[in-house]
Amino acid sequence: MSPLRIGGLASGMDIDSIVNDLMKVERIPLDKLKQEKQLLEWKKEDYLEINRKLMELRDSAFSLKLESAFNAKNAASSNEDAVGVSAGGSAVQGTYTVTVHQLAEGVFKASTSELADESNGNSTKTLYEQFQAEFDARGFTSSDTITFTLNGTEFSFNLGTDNIYTVVSKINNADLGVTASYDADLNRFFLTTTTTGSNAKITVTSDSADFISNGTNTSILKLNIDEGTTYTGKDAVYDFGDAKDLTSSTNTATINGLTLEFKQGGSVTSTITVTNDTDTVFNTIKEFVDLYNETLELINSKLWEERYRDYPPLTDAQKEEMTEKEIELWEEKARSGLLQSDDLLRSIVGDMRLTMAGVVKNLNKQYDSLDDIGIATQSWQEYGKLYIDEDKLKEALEKNLDSVKELFAKNSNVGSEKGIAERLYDVLDAGIDKIADRAGIELGFSLVDNSYLGKKIRDMNQSIEEWEDRLVEIENRYWREFTMMEKAINQMNMQSMWLMQQFGSNMWM
Repeated sequence: MSPLRIGGLASGMDIDSIVNDLMKVERIPLDKLKQEKQLLEWKKEDYLEINRKLMELRDSAFSLKLESAFNAKNAASSNEDAVGVSAGGSAVQGTYTVTVHQLAEGVFKASTSELADESNGNSTKTLYEQFQAEFDARGFTSSDTITFTLNGTEFSFNLGTDNIYTVVSKINNADLGVTASYDADLNRFFLTTTTTGSNAKITVTSDSADFISNGTNTSILKLNIDEGTTYTGKDAVYDFGDAKDLTSSTNTATINGLTLEFKQGGSVTSTITVTNDTDTVFNTIKEFVDLYNETLELINSKLWEERYRDYPPLTDAQKEEMTEKEIELWEEKARSGLLQSDDLLRSIVGDMRLTMAGVVKNLNKQYDSLDDIGIATQSWQEYGKLYIDEDKLKEALEKNLDSVKELFAKNSNVGSEKGIAERLYDVLDAGIDKIADRAGIELGFSLVDNSYLGKKIRDMNQSIEEWEDRLVEIENRYWREFTMMEKAINQMNMQSMWLMQQFGSNMWM
């Protein structure tokens, strides 16, 4: 509880200002604690920024550990109108012939002539209203129900309440592998299988009113479907080189790492040519090197950043006296150089540079270092930045892609025999863990930051809380002392006034 505060009523002193000035001095240790905490938080943020970049580079290195990064292929068809083609990583370089004898087809049935109009202008007619003449001829009235069985599922419709769109909806909701539709402009009904191939079927096994199929009468919907007959789709039939009469239920087939799209039947032959897509591999390597340089530049910028020790973090009181721009400029200098010559970062960047400059031993291929394929440093003053001789790299990819792949992706239990991407991944993974131990991580299942800086910040928060509680007690003590002084002065004033009154009364006697 705060003590009773008397602000200079007796003494005439500005007690508030005096206490505030005294507390400014008392708050100096607290301000220093907050400044130290702010430096730790900034340092933690810098570490986390670097770790994000290291993770991004690690992901890029991981992609180059995989052989699939080097297996990109180009595929071209001599007759795109007949066969389209795309190549997967497992496709083998070479030339292939594809002959398409028959395209895959589904089953499609449509009204062979125009049906009666389904609309009366204001609303949709019922089935009986739309097809009254046909139902009357078959002895059905508006109160009757008709049934038919399509692909093993029985449907029933009330002629006086259901309409043609009810038929469409019920068929489509039954999941029969068949889609129904009605075109109001053409006044025609359509049935089509949802797939192609020999498993696509339309079968009507019973139809009480010959509504959808031809029984004793032509179907009311004029679909030219015979009751009890199964209408089946067709598989695509094609040759792939010497492999004859292959089939596919769709007009797309995957074979030998190639995805073929059949567009034209009639035994048309197309020539498929598969080559290595060295442009894609080149771009993948270039993006990796660019990201490596960005990561290196970020870390080096922190290692060589100037430290301005005359610019400590601002206190709250100092910020109140400055503009936002002044605060921004001050804090830019205050947080500069916090990782200058940092031992951990120097170790990580050193390992990265050694890895990229290393030689992969016991390769059975042509290239055993990045320098061999045109990736190397230039000036030592650029602290390991890599440059790509694009012509040299492209030539290496064209002449010996397998050697480039092994240079990056070779897997081995012996460190000196690991590919460059394998080594760098391990270096980055270890570095990321070390930074996490020092500065924590941004995302995780733990709500407690047990990193070195995390613990220091927690301890600092505890000290700040204790100091804030202590300052409350100090301020209360000051006020108690000044209040006691005010009371004493007030009592002295009252005694003085009494004495003056006594002297005054004696003078008139």
